[in-house]
Amino acid sequence: LHRAGDAARLLADRIAQRAPMLVVGDYDCDGATAVAVAVLGLRSLGAVVDYLVPNRVEHGYGLSPDIVDAACAHPRLGRPALLITVDNGIASFDGIARAKALGLEVLVTDHHLPAARLPEATVIVNPNQPECRFASKHLAGVGVMFYLLLALRAELRSRGAFGGRDEPALQSLLDLVALGTVADVVRLDSNNRLLVAAGLRRIRAGRARPGIVALLQVAGRDARSASCADLGFAVAPRINAAGRLADISIGVECLLAEDFEAARALAERLDAINRDRRELESEMREEAQDEIAQFRPSQRALVAFRPGWHAGIVGLIASRLKDRIHRPVVALAIDERAPHLLKGSGRSIAGVHLRDVLDLVDKREPGLLLRFGGHAMAAGLTLAREQLPRFVAAFDACVDELADPGCFAAVVETDGGLADAEFNAWNATLIDRDVWGQGFPAPLFLDEFAVSGQRLFKDRHLKLELARSRLRLPAIAFGRTEPLPARALLAYRLARDDWRGPDAVSLVIEHVQPLG
Repeated sequence: LHRAGDAARLLADRIAQRAPMLVVGDYDCDGATAVAVAVLGLRSLGAVVDYLVPNRVEHGYGLSPDIVDAACAHPRLGRPALLITVDNGIASFDGIARAKALGLEVLVTDHHLPAARLPEATVIVNPNQPECRFASKHLAGVGVMFYLLLALRAELRSRGAFGGRDEPALQSLLDLVALGTVADVVRLDSNNRLLVAAGLRRIRAGRARPGIVALLQVAGRDARSASCADLGFAVAPRINAAGRLADISIGVECLLAEDFEAARALAERLDAINRDRRELESEMREEAQDEIAQFRPSQRALVAFRPGWHAGIVGLIASRLKDRIHRPVVALAIDERAPHLLKGSGRSIAGVHLRDVLDLVDKREPGLLLRFGGHAMAAGLTLAREQLPRFVAAFDACVDELADPGCFAAVVETDGGLADAEFNAWNATLIDRDVWGQGFPAPLFLDEFAVSGQRLFKDRHLKLELARSRLRLPAIAFGRTEPLPARALLAYRLARDDWRGPDAVSLVIEHVQPLG
């Protein structure tokens, strides 16, 4: 990583001086795991270090001037000499300027795409900054911090800092690296797949952090057979919920906990917050249905806003709408700290680089966006409420200008069909144990079935009984309430069904094509 050596030397110098360091994170799962990796790794290497994470409502995102001021009065650490950002900082111009004015050094570790100019931090480590030749450009924030720790350990080794003692085993942090990488839905290139696979091996072997085990338990998952889906759909949402509705520090403390009972108590708090998040999201999704009803096929993008929406949930709403209409979507809510502002979260589709779109909006309409940042598939932004109509038009026009027109056709790529004998738990287990995610999707199969039974489950999902030759298979279509016809071509994923027995399987329906 470009300048990782400079950053390692800076950290090694401050460790030798016993200078206090403060890690400043982000309020999502990648940010929480990056904070935990930074704190645990730096402490194991001899640093005096603590952490601080912004509150979404009180402070906003990243290393803001308010957070710098709060850092200078940290309740446990006191005034730090060095601020270390994880999963943020590349766009924190004002916060870094404030830190410099107060005499603090700032080490930025981030993975988000930089603007044309970089903030004046002491050192910046980011695989996407100019001149960085690191081959893996898709590291999550937690991955960037992990590689910096490796560089720091090498620097300390070269200085003889370990004095014949065993060096800290940084591989013990790989369960956290795997969780953050999966949670942030970064592209699973070969490097990220290696990190996630190594982390899953630790979890399955019983060497995971107590907090990860506890979160798996409250979600009804078994750590011994943990999969990417368990990390992405069971553990990550519970940590993210704290950042959306409460305080992400609850999630960080759960990940840092050394005692399982303490971790379990925190995991249960996170589970309760996540239930609240589900209820709030369900209400907002109902309101978002109006956006779909009014959406015109000629539109290239969608901007959704309701005055009562919660700013912590709009990213989920954008994601759900994007999946339904196969268009880039920005969902907006009123900024609670400044009601004249709107805060938004966007999600995109393959072929539309969302941050590039927002950058073009900024160039075409100077001053419209007060703040923006992100990467290809997800981004955040802030604008004045009165500028919403202007943004709606500019966003649609810039998506149209940058996108390949072919990307708006919803093409479903599958791996073909399965033979009757292949619908078994062994195959489902083999698939489940591998590493799947963004850019490396799990197998999706395609077959024709007769629908012999269907009913609504929790008023939100369609449970099915399917038939093909002599097979009878249970299935579920999450988020679908419309009934299926008597026969349909279904794209599905194969899943174990432990409720029905050790050899049972069920199908998760992803796409439906009715047959006459």
